[in-house]
Amino acid sequence: MESLRIGMFSWESDYSVKVGGISPHVTNLAETLAKKHEVHVFTRIGGGMGEYDKINGVHYQRCAHDLSYGIVHQMDRMCDAMVDRFHHVEDVFGKFDILHAHDWHPIIALNELKKAKGLPYIFTFHSTEWGRNGNYHSGSNEYRDISHREWLGGYESSEVIVTSENLKNEVKSIYQIPDYKLNIVPNGIFPGTMRKKVNAGKIKKDWGIHPLAPVVLYVGRMEHQKGPDLLVEAAPHVIDHRWDARFIFAGEGGLRPMCEYKAEKLGVSHACDFVGYVSNDDLVYLLNACDIFCMPSRNEPFGIAALEAWDAGKPVIGTEAVSTIDNFVNGLKAYLYPESIAWCINNVIDRPNVLREMGKKGRNDVESIYRWEKISHQTVDVYRKAMDR
Repeated sequence: MESLRIGMFSWESDYSVKVGGISPHVTNLAETLAKKHEVHVFTRIGGGMGEYDKINGVHYQRCAHDLSYGIVHQMDRMCDAMVDRFHHVEDVFGKFDILHAHDWHPIIALNELKKAKGLPYIFTFHSTEWGRNGNYHSGSNEYRDISHREWLGGYESSEVIVTSENLKNEVKSIYQIPDYKLNIVPNGIFPGTMRKKVNAGKIKKDWGIHPLAPVVLYVGRMEHQKGPDLLVEAAPHVIDHRWDARFIFAGEGGLRPMCEYKAEKLGVSHACDFVGYVSNDDLVYLLNACDIFCMPSRNEPFGIAALEAWDAGKPVIGTEAVSTIDNFVNGLKAYLYPESIAWCINNVIDRPNVLREMGKKGRNDVESIYRWEKISHQTVDVYRKAMDR
C-alpha cells in the first residue's frame, strides 16, 4: 500500500512539551505509523530542545511562540508558528498527503493550511470543553473560544475521529457533527508496557499498607471530571464491608484538598492515601500490586488508564462514563453515585479468583483490540477515506 506523508499537529508530545494524555497518544501513534509512512509531528518546543529531531522514525518539527496572556492567545501564536514551519518543511521534504489535528489547540493552523494548500485534514476529539468542565456549560470567554474551535474543527475537517462511543454521542449532541463524518478509533497501548512481576505484599508494605490488605487504586487528575471525590465518599461503605481496605489516590489537581478534607470528615483518612504525582516506575509497581483499579469518572472520553490497568492484569471498576468496560467481564460499571461505586467494589473485593479472571479478560482485550498496530491501521483507513472524498 502506498506510503503517505503525514503532518500531525499537537500542542504536546513526549518529545516536546508534556501536558496530559494527548502526549503519549500522539507519540505512540506517530511512531507506529512511521514504520510504514513518513510522519512529521508539528508541536511546541520544550526547554533545551532544538527545532528539529528525528526520534524513533518520527520527524519532530518544534515551534517556538509567544507564551504571554491566556491559553487561547498562546495557541493563536502557536498556530502562526506551525503554519510558518509547515511551509519551510514542505519546501525541504515535499508535498504532504494528509494533515491530522489533535484536539482544539492547533485548529486555526489546520484551517489556514486547508485554505492555502487545499489539503484535507482529520480532527481527533480527545475530549470536549463541556466534558472537561464537568459536563457544565461555562459562560466564560475562554470556554466559548475553546468550544468554538472544537466546533470549527468538526465542521471544517474532512473526517472526525472520536475515541469512544460515549465521546461520539457527546460531540454529536454538542456540535451537531453528522454521523457519516464520525469515526470511532480508540486509544491504544503497547501490550506489556505496564506488566511487571512484583511482590505485591512487599510493595504494599513499602507504602505503609498491610501486605494482605486489599488496595483500590485511583490514578488521574484530581478534578471534578474524573470523580475522585465520589471514590472518597464510597470509601466508608467499602470499609464497613472490609475493614482493612485501603485507597491510594495518585495524582494532583484542584480537588485534592477537598478530597483530603472529605476523607477526614467521613472518618476514613486512615484508609485513604493521597500520594500526589507518581513517577512512571512507581505507577507500574502500584498497578501491579493493587487489587482493584477504580475510575469514578463523571465524564470519560476514553480512559487510557483502563488499558494500563488491564495490561497489568487488574480489573477496572468505573462508572457508566467509562465505555471501555465490558460489565461483569473485564470489570464493573457503577451508576454515578458513591453507593453504587462501593457496591461494585464490595461485590468483588473478597473474590480473588473473580478479580484475576476480570484482569485476564482485560489483558486479552489489550492484546486483541487496543494494540497500537491495530489502531494505526484504523487511523490510516480514516486518512484514505478523507483523501478519497
